[in-house]
Amino acid sequence: ANPKLVCGQVMWNTAVHAEFIHDHADYGFETPGVKFNWRTIKEKRDAYVRRLNDIYENNVRKAHIDIIRGYGKFTVDPEPTIEVDGKKYTAPHILIATGGRPVVPPDSEIPGASLGMTSDGFFELEELPRRSVIVGAGYIAVEIAGILSTLGSKSSLLIRHDKVL
Repeated sequence: ANPKLVCGQVMWNTAVHAEFIHDHADYGFETPGVKFNWRTIKEKRDAYVRRLNDIYENNVRKAHIDIIRGYGKFTVDPEPTIEVDGKKYTAPHILIATGGRPVVPPDSEIPGASLGMTSDGFFELEELPRRSVIVGAGYIAVEIAGILSTLGSKSSLLIRHDKVL
């Protein structure tokens, strides 16, 4: 499972529940004293992702598919071949799941950039921040701003004015 995708879905659903609770009074429900615990959802979300990953990996192994973790590159061999950590693999069909990692610019390019976190850091937060500033206008930035705001973080979304249409 893509951990970020699953984590994002869980956090989105968490925010939806918060919205429902917010609107309960409009439907005649009294919900005084409802409290949200960030650590509870983080622990349950992370355990859920671990379970899903175990299930998917077991299913792949049952299907007799080899999982090769490492940095790979195609070779110049005549048959389709990749090399991962010094070992070559040849097969008629090769799938490379590249994954990806966010890049934080150096402070020399954007002063203070090292003080922030990437979207990966959002999923590592141990507590709901009282305040948050999300930089960007992509769907992940907007989604994270909405989730944090709905769950109680005073959130701001920063967008470069020259990029907004």
